[in-house]
Amino acid sequence: MIKTLYFRFNGNFALHLSCFRFKVASCCCILLFCTLSVVGQTDANWLDHSLFFNTELLLGETQEANFGFPSTKTQKQIIFNIGRDQSKNPQEWSQRLKGPKTGYSFGITDFGNRDSLGLAFSFMPFIRFNAFRSERISVLASLGTSFFTEKYEAKKNPRNQAVTTDITWACRLFFYYRLFTTDYINMHLGFGYAHHSNGHMRLHNKGYNSYLLSLSTDIKSMPEAELETAEVVFPALKNSVYTYFDLRAGLGQNSFALAFNEKKQVYTVAGEYGRVYNNTLKVGLGFYFRLYEHYYDYINENEWLVRNGQEYAYFKSLPVYYATNLGVLVSGEVLMNHVSVNLQIGINLHKPAYKMEWRINKGWENTPREIPEGWVLGNFDGFYKFKEFISGRLGLKYYIIGTKLRPKNNLYIAAHINSNLGQADFSEISLGYVRSFNFR
Repeated sequence: MIKTLYFRFNGNFALHLSCFRFKVASCCCILLFCTLSVVGQTDANWLDHSLFFNTELLLGETQEANFGFPSTKTQKQIIFNIGRDQSKNPQEWSQRLKGPKTGYSFGITDFGNRDSLGLAFSFMPFIRFNAFRSERISVLASLGTSFFTEKYEAKKNPRNQAVTTDITWACRLFFYYRLFTTDYINMHLGFGYAHHSNGHMRLHNKGYNSYLLSLSTDIKSMPEAELETAEVVFPALKNSVYTYFDLRAGLGQNSFALAFNEKKQVYTVAGEYGRVYNNTLKVGLGFYFRLYEHYYDYINENEWLVRNGQEYAYFKSLPVYYATNLGVLVSGEVLMNHVSVNLQIGINLHKPAYKMEWRINKGWENTPREIPEGWVLGNFDGFYKFKEFISGRLGLKYYIIGTKLRPKNNLYIAAHINSNLGQADFSEISLGYVRSFNFR
């Protein structure tokens, strides 16, 4: 029955090929966002004045991801940034956001133990904006992807349970203080947090968490005095609002448990209705419907917890029903012409199979496929209720038609990481359609 509802893999080769294609597609989405965040957002008459380069050196500590984690020395990073100062960008989103800096980063990270942890090569789009009404203090947020030279392997590298895939998500959140400025450079001292994890695409997935100090230098393409006097005509800002309807389809991948550690699909259909304020802030309410292949296969293949006499045997009566997830969401999005940053918080109304996942993963470690008598499974404590109830979604979108034009019809592609109250659930790429109306 389920074969008529969604795609099934035939053989290990097809499975690995699909996983590889998913990784490549996700990375292409991220790199597309990176490139377009730098060169696709602006009007040509001010571009010559806005380009900057930045070199950043970082030192810090790699936090232990698991018991018995390999010993580490000081973590070292070097990051090269290229971007644009949007303060002279006449587009409405830039003026509403007080002229942030946007661009992309290429970074190399040495976690302090090359034999076990290796190196990470990262690509991340970023946005940096002033904070606390100060010209000296700024905040940088970035989200992208990393490639690792070493990962967890049961025989060769068992003590590193941070990542189990070559490609992971990567994010940074940093605060900077400008030490001094000249016509051509700005020097900053920074402190922040960096994270790498694979979005629950394979276990183990403890993730890398690091706290770092940073020293960075902005190199400007023209003297500060010339930039300040550059002639740019800013249109008068007028408050506006319009209504939108958003419909999207998504393809995700995740893992279920160590005993069921192959990547399988998560299929999503979602809708959203809301308003766009000042062509910059998009706020909406909606729903999502998901089908988890891992849940369906566990039920349909009569695995341990759904066998006769076990606590979830009744799942076999309707495998598709119990393998689905239905919820409602609140969405917030910052529009920057073609590119946007999207955050969603959801309430799960129906996700029954998450009980199985919790029982298997939150008891004794390495729960086997055939669970022996007396094996301790996860308890439904108070924290479980929050995990089951609250979902999250964070990612980037690329709109085919720039939102500055306020098109009535638009398409977008997106890359997101989905979570259960902050803990990764699955990684996803999606295609969406937006209909806008009631322009005021």
